[in-house]
Amino acid sequence: MENSSNCKLQYHLLNDDQIQRIHENTLHILEDIGVKVNNDDGLQVLQDAGCTVDGQIARIPRDIVEACIESAPSRVDIFNRKGDLAMSLEGRNSYYGLGTDLPTTIDMDTGETRKSVLQDVANAAKVADYCQNVDFIASFALPSDVPTNTMYIECFKAEMESSLKPIFFTAAGKDDIEYIVKMARLIAGGDAELRERPFLIHYSEPIAPLMHSKGAVDKVLFCADNEIPLCYIPTVLLGASGPVTLAGGVTQANAEALSGIVLHQLKHKGAPIISGWAVVPLDMKSMTYCYGSPELRLTNTAFADIYHHYEIPCWGIVGTDAHGFDQQAAMEHAFANLLAALDGANLIHDIGYLGQGLLGYPASIVMCDEMISFIRRLMRGFELSDDTLAMDIIEKNSPAKTSQANFLSERHTLNHFRTEIWRPVTGINRDTPDTWRKKGAKTYEQKIIEKTREILATHVAEPLCDDILAQLAEIVQDARTNLENKQFSA
Repeated sequence: MENSSNCKLQYHLLNDDQIQRIHENTLHILEDIGVKVNNDDGLQVLQDAGCTVDGQIARIPRDIVEACIESAPSRVDIFNRKGDLAMSLEGRNSYYGLGTDLPTTIDMDTGETRKSVLQDVANAAKVADYCQNVDFIASFALPSDVPTNTMYIECFKAEMESSLKPIFFTAAGKDDIEYIVKMARLIAGGDAELRERPFLIHYSEPIAPLMHSKGAVDKVLFCADNEIPLCYIPTVLLGASGPVTLAGGVTQANAEALSGIVLHQLKHKGAPIISGWAVVPLDMKSMTYCYGSPELRLTNTAFADIYHHYEIPCWGIVGTDAHGFDQQAAMEHAFANLLAALDGANLIHDIGYLGQGLLGYPASIVMCDEMISFIRRLMRGFELSDDTLAMDIIEKNSPAKTSQANFLSERHTLNHFRTEIWRPVTGINRDTPDTWRKKGAKTYEQKIIEKTREILATHVAEPLCDDILAQLAEIVQDARTNLENKQFSA
């Protein structure tokens, strides 16, 4: 029998003792210090389960926390809008996709930065739909040309119309998330069908330090009740909304994340949830949130190690502090995308983000698509077997056997080169200098921008039928009428 093994990259930051120390300190925060819950329904859920509630401060016993960690599913399956399995969020499976809510966009025609509009949402979804290594979509823009109270609903409709892929979405509150889920049920074929094959993931956040807002808890409880996959992620700014030390920030964030899991699982045991956190340094000179920092990468690796230990699917975050499509953007995205895969993060979002999460550009999605292809080849490693060791081929082409080696003509080369040797997807140059000059001496940036413009001009996602489009338009119009003057809870 042939002896075969896979050679793969392995990467961890925390050992078992370190994970346990962070966990124990997290339990101390939850049991003895407590979290603030600005939501009467959420407080009632906690009190009914045996938590101590004093005003809006809830203290959660360790046995409840650990029971909720146990009840959270270790695998969350996400489908596309046709009902085909697209992502199995478990173990160290990694999937990449867009982020949400970028207020500005670099215009593909002018190269100028402007306010984002609804067409930018459709453009990003269209580009991501084309890119084979982008697994899910999100708004990638916060449109300034639609009413504030319905913009998340309008974004969700535009995304469904522009791509088959799963949708990572935001909402202002319970009022608009109900409309979004109504649209999703229409596409899925009903409530039961959407629960069975969800193609959407809601993203929401608590507030650091150690607080859950009324609106956030409303959405947590709604998602739990309706089995809408939820990604509930704290963001802690080191030195601003949490301790400046990475260990302190990580422990505080874990308490915020786990208290969200407790609320969610107490409301509906086994409902699908993805967890983790963003613990990010605040640059003390510029007072900015640092997407491209090494500290963000370390804290992301820490939560991946902890949530793999909990056996709860975890997210990942990438991006750059660069305000343009430049060398800094490429460098920081390369580090971030690679390290997120090494972390084994399951749902890696914000690919293509520029400007500290404030700026979008469709071409940066295409760049990240090629990066992810490179990274996936790296993460696959290689097989070590009698066949791949190729000892007979080496001997046959050795000086002892022939005066003219020719590995190119070997059947072994034909059988393996397509799987063993990665090929660039879009813009990476492998031409000789002379050939490159004859082709116009185009830079990587120029090739990526050209490809992005081609995608926007020619790619068409599988369309929704006219009847569905008409019903979606009716839902959006109803939302515009009913939510025009609605005050959403914070």
